[in-house]
Amino acid sequence: MNYRITSALLGIAFFVCRGLAPAQTPVAKAETPSAVADSTADKGKSGEAQFQTRNPRYKIGAGDSFDVSFELSPEFNQTVTVQPDGFITLRGVGDVHVAGQDVPQLTQTLKGAYSKILNDPQIVVVLKDFEKPYFIADGQIGHPGKYELRGDVTLTEAIAIAGGFQDSAKHSQVLLFRRVSNDWMEAKIVNVKKMYKDGKLVEDPHLNPGDMVVVPKNTLSKIQHFIPTYSMGAFTQFGHF
Repeated sequence: MNYRITSALLGIAFFVCRGLAPAQTPVAKAETPSAVADSTADKGKSGEAQFQTRNPRYKIGAGDSFDVSFELSPEFNQTVTVQPDGFITLRGVGDVHVAGQDVPQLTQTLKGAYSKILNDPQIVVVLKDFEKPYFIADGQIGHPGKYELRGDVTLTEAIAIAGGFQDSAKHSQVLLFRRVSNDWMEAKIVNVKKMYKDGKLVEDPHLNPGDMVVVPKNTLSKIQHFIPTYSMGAFTQFGHF
């Protein structure tokens, strides 16, 4: 009898304890290879997060021209040029502001404008004449100016394209200016002299469209070519030991 009572009490205690036990923590799901790849896509060799490389689309600007083709309404086909104020004049619609838009955005803008007179217009935009990628070289180089950026060009290659260093150039402090927004530019000092000396052209930065390379004067070239004789007299007087 006592054995039966003891067994019953143990059974009740088991169910009570089971009901009071905390819920088990769900087991974390194993990450899929794609999820792991996504989580590490922004990390470099050091494990630190890095920004992904961006490929910005070309923005329409003043002076650019493009063809507008209508698949179902060819009578509206036209070639338009962006005016200095950023507007274009469209056949049957009027003036529309498009400056600062890339081609997909421009296509949507045109569809919205023509949806007022056409039912679901199908529009294709093809750039015809636009500003080519360029870089600017200035300072102590052979031929300062604005140059078309064709393909992958490094800083030293850009200097060579612009005529190379002058004798008065300061090779160790070449300046590379890069626009990061409408209001800010990033400045970087590149020691081309050290790169040549160490043979580490792998450190030669690649140019982006719109970059500006400036080669300053060295210290000796800042001395005037002609100095008054009285200044030289004072110099020689203090130069005696």
